[in-house]
Amino acid sequence: MNSVWQTLTLSTLPLQQWLNASYVHYLVGPLRRWRRGSRLTQWADEIGGALVMLVFALAPFVNNELVAVLLAACGAYWILLTLSEDGQESRQLENGLALAPTPLETLRERRTPLATPIHLMVLLYWSAVSIATAMSPVKKAAFVGWQKLTLYLLFFALVARVLRSPRIRAWVITVYLLAALAVSVYGLQQWFLGTTALATWVDPTSPLSKTTRVYSYLGNPNLLAGYLIPAIAFSVAAVFVWQSWMQKALAAVMVIVNSTCLALTFSRGGWIGIVVAVGVLLLLLAHWWSIYLPRFWRKWTLPIVLGTAAGVVVLAMVVVEPLRDRVGSMFAGRGDSSNNFRINVWMSVIEMIKDHPILGIGPGNVAFNKIYPLYMKARYSALSAYSILLEVILEAGIIGFTCFVWLLLVTINQGWNALQRLRQVGDRDGLWLIAAIASLFGMIAHGLVDTVLYRPEVNTLWWLMFGMIASFYMPKQLEVRSGE
Repeated sequence: MNSVWQTLTLSTLPLQQWLNASYVHYLVGPLRRWRRGSRLTQWADEIGGALVMLVFALAPFVNNELVAVLLAACGAYWILLTLSEDGQESRQLENGLALAPTPLETLRERRTPLATPIHLMVLLYWSAVSIATAMSPVKKAAFVGWQKLTLYLLFFALVARVLRSPRIRAWVITVYLLAALAVSVYGLQQWFLGTTALATWVDPTSPLSKTTRVYSYLGNPNLLAGYLIPAIAFSVAAVFVWQSWMQKALAAVMVIVNSTCLALTFSRGGWIGIVVAVGVLLLLLAHWWSIYLPRFWRKWTLPIVLGTAAGVVVLAMVVVEPLRDRVGSMFAGRGDSSNNFRINVWMSVIEMIKDHPILGIGPGNVAFNKIYPLYMKARYSALSAYSILLEVILEAGIIGFTCFVWLLLVTINQGWNALQRLRQVGDRDGLWLIAAIASLFGMIAHGLVDTVLYRPEVNTLWWLMFGMIASFYMPKQLEVRSGE
């Protein structure tokens, strides 16, 4: 059974040897002579990191067109780096030059391969979506969505490359956390000073109809909640990773401010997402520290922490009436207008899937808007499927959905394997990895009932999680030797 799981998750795939023996190998490096003569070569990853940081610094505050330009620049830069790659790291891995046991300082600076099983699955998913685009009943509209997805996947490739450096990884995370803090502070200002809703986000017959739902610079409370889920996970990790007391105090402030702002979005999907993210975060943190704890605390730390967290949530629901009403609306079925809207959209999307089950209709909201009016119920227009699972099946069919689920399995498995290795050597960067895994679970949970995952502010974070987990990858044979 274990061998089947390792095969399914590509844990034992000799990826580097396969790449070196394939025609793909010849696509890498034709510009290496130019790169060797360039004075910017030694700053290649730093420049890439600056582009990534620019995306996260500006995404919440600028329009989507500018974000698209930045993503295109990131993609073009990754292509340039790939075409000029000299292959030295690949040859070292292939020849076993880096297989000797190393101390933690050397292990932290060792670069992982440029290609990982996660890259392979991303390529497979992109291929499935490309086929769906080519076979779409609305090809021009689907091509627009295909272009957007391609930009995000190129961004993932650059992120996975530059985040192999612990220093650049720390800077990217810091920039995102500072941007999220600014977003949350403005959200709290909206709560205390009041703000006008830009859309009807609450059932007008609900007791919460006059309650302020903060949306900060993002213009939508559900989108804001999706943006803050990773911010909370990473700010918790920062409390333990950052070393000075001033840094730890700043991280603690981030945890409080981001959590409060997310709560004040009154986004039920966001609340589901953060509960899942925090649950996974606590589980992984308990696992991380279990080797340092006495036997009693190894057994009871997790139940105590989870029980306390659950008690705080229940107490908040009992004491805070708006929170109690909002949570209760989750179980109101069609009695809540928001629930009723989503259910009607889901039913229409299922009918669309039945008519396009294998390859779907192609990616993107433009393709969706071309097909959905033919199936929608009266008065229930929508911009997307309001569920990531239905969205993927509709866009790429069963084939693409299978590739998507496979990508998730491989990514989570690779993240777990990397976490075990980092835990063994006591590398604190493993806490960033824990935050990335927890954020991924939280964003999936939120995406099951909402559509925010496809907005640039959140989608860039979605691929950041995949890229960060990929940046910790180490080939199986290197894992074994380093642990000897």
